[in-house]
Amino acid sequence: MHKINHLPKALRRTMSVRKKLHGTAARPRLTVYRSNRYINLQLIDDDKGVTLLSESDRDIKKTAKVTKTQRASQIAKNLADKMKKLKLEKVVFDRGGYRYHGRVKAVAQTLREEGIEL
Repeated sequence: MHKINHLPKALRRTMSVRKKLHGTAARPRLTVYRSNRYINLQLIDDDKGVTLLSESDRDIKKTAKVTKTQRASQIAKNLADKMKKLKLEKVVFDRGGYRYHGRVKAVAQTLREEGIEL
């Protein structure tokens, strides 16, 4: 007899990734959320249940020459600058059930280039 799982596949993928990760004040969890149009990044302290920083590309003007991947890299660079001001240099990377390619990979690579340890 098979167990019936009533949760959607996307939510199950997200939960399977997230159950292995935990962020603290010293090493917060960096969560990536991407939609078809935007990408959002959040630094979360799971001990307190608080969002420390967040960054989104909704504020960036969309031009025909800037791709979504380039905007994701720019958002990651902005987040890295804010993290350095708070003296945070290490994060736990939570890809949120998304594959590690495209915009998600661009975020991770840009953060590494900026000196943030994932």
